[in-house]
Amino acid sequence: MTLESKCIIIAGEEAGPRSNKMGGIWNVIDAEAKSLASLISKGIIDKETAPSIIVAGPYYGHSGSDWNKGLNRITDMSAFEEMEPEGEFFETMEELKRRGIESFVGIEMIKGVKVIHLMFKTDDFCRVSREYKGQEMCLASMIKAEAFDLIGLDSMTYESMGNGMEYSHYLNLSYALSEFIRALVTAREKSSEEYHDQAISEFAASLMPAVHVSLHCHEFGVFYALARLKKLGISVKTVATYHATLPGRSSGHYSIQKIRDNDSSWDSGVPINHAKLESLSAYADVVTAVGDSTRKEIKLFYGIDSIIVRNGIDKEDEEIDWDKKNASRKKIQEFLSEKIYNVFDSKVIPPDRIIPIFSISRIEIENKGYPDLLDSLLILDRMVKTEIDAGHLDENYRVICFIIAAQGPKTNLPENFPVNLPEEVLVGEEIRLQQMIQSRGLGCSKIPDGTRHVSAVLYPQWISDHDGGLNMNPDEFMAGCIAGVFPSKYEPFLLTGLEAGKESTPSIVSKVCGFSDALKTLKRLVMGMGGVIVVDNISIPYLESIADYALAMDYFIDTFTDDKVKYNLLCQEANLLARDMNWEEPIKTYYELLTGTILE
Repeated sequence: MTLESKCIIIAGEEAGPRSNKMGGIWNVIDAEAKSLASLISKGIIDKETAPSIIVAGPYYGHSGSDWNKGLNRITDMSAFEEMEPEGEFFETMEELKRRGIESFVGIEMIKGVKVIHLMFKTDDFCRVSREYKGQEMCLASMIKAEAFDLIGLDSMTYESMGNGMEYSHYLNLSYALSEFIRALVTAREKSSEEYHDQAISEFAASLMPAVHVSLHCHEFGVFYALARLKKLGISVKTVATYHATLPGRSSGHYSIQKIRDNDSSWDSGVPINHAKLESLSAYADVVTAVGDSTRKEIKLFYGIDSIIVRNGIDKEDEEIDWDKKNASRKKIQEFLSEKIYNVFDSKVIPPDRIIPIFSISRIEIENKGYPDLLDSLLILDRMVKTEIDAGHLDENYRVICFIIAAQGPKTNLPENFPVNLPEEVLVGEEIRLQQMIQSRGLGCSKIPDGTRHVSAVLYPQWISDHDGGLNMNPDEFMAGCIAGVFPSKYEPFLLTGLEAGKESTPSIVSKVCGFSDALKTLKRLVMGMGGVIVVDNISIPYLESIADYALAMDYFIDTFTDDKVKYNLLCQEANLLARDMNWEEPIKTYYELLTGTILE
């Protein structure tokens, strides 16, 4: 396969097919590649000079090859087309294979534009023999020795830490990526060396097209790649993007105070080896942050200046799919009614009287504000009871808040999951979160007889159409809930808030989240609180903030039950925010940073 004279490589630990997904960063990388292809397809990027688009990440060929044994990802490239075994791309892959680096390629067509997925297999580097400085050693050891010589990475110490396997994986992945780029960039020089006559060799080199590479690295797992290229003197334009910082994530909601106090000290929980890799962003030509708080953290903890390029959402359809929303809601309501009846052998709760809301995130209990959410649900329960007692709300109404947070995917789930959730199903922080729900009396057992009108249901599973529970994809689930609640105390951006808006579902977000400033320009369709409500969890007391969460949830519940026209307008407002926060402008900025070309 022949590459264009320019190519943009978008790299990350989660890059590649959906099977490589570990978090929200997969969505960002996938959206960047597809948005670039869309800009080429539309002619916004000149097709004659458009770069090749390469998405680069790790390849997990079989069960057990993933460094994260809890996730045990297996890379599935079956949906992609095969690569033609010719051209400089194929030759570069073959060159890497001779050096012990095996890679796998698939072609994805996006609006008539090729997106190349390049996956590196690194779990066998300890079995590949190489020579370094006259000594025979395995490739993994050679990579660590070179990293020490180039940058001073003390891998002997770092790999002995509790997360040493993960550190070694990132180092190996970055090495493979940088070797591919080095081989690609220097291919013209090596090809011309086949000619023994110097004049002929120079003439041949002048006729061969040079490949100009731009590398966009998402997160610290691949930052060593750009640092290594810089130290080796390989001419590549590089951008390093932070979606958060490790010291900031470790400090959680205290990071705001650290910024105010100009306190650059690291908490004891910061993984030193990963933070060292994160600091290598200093070698990038440009460092970007997804929000202002992350920009401040990068400067505070690493002394590195950065610019803000916000995240976005892939949203092209302007019409709201009301049929999808209604069908998804009905499925959720019937599911909950059936499971609650089965588990508690109780009277049937009419499905149309169940009001589903949700929160979804990584299972970082304090950072994601789950204690705040649970306490606000207790207040909401009292508010709903009062409305029922006053005759303002039907006595059969029940509010069920799904909390979707899991350590990893699960198999062999119990019957009537997740209403039936025995402790042996749970692992790690899932156990603590379930105990927090039960200790507040927010379990479903009190829902049938009306002792409680609000309940929290932990859903410790990666939600999908085959997850063993609701069996709904995330977009269907979000579309079916009447509101999303995101009370994060540490949130560099909050992509899930935009994903809810994409499905025209109103949401409640904390002031901490990175995109809350964008709400100031949101077009209002109705008077009042609006389709996306921001709760101040920074400057007001705790009791006031959880009361505000409860009031916001009650607002959406009231409009849903009493004024469908107004509720539908709130849905449209949430949808407008998602449309306004699309990927086109951020991708144009990234393209300018990577190529030096300004797009109209």
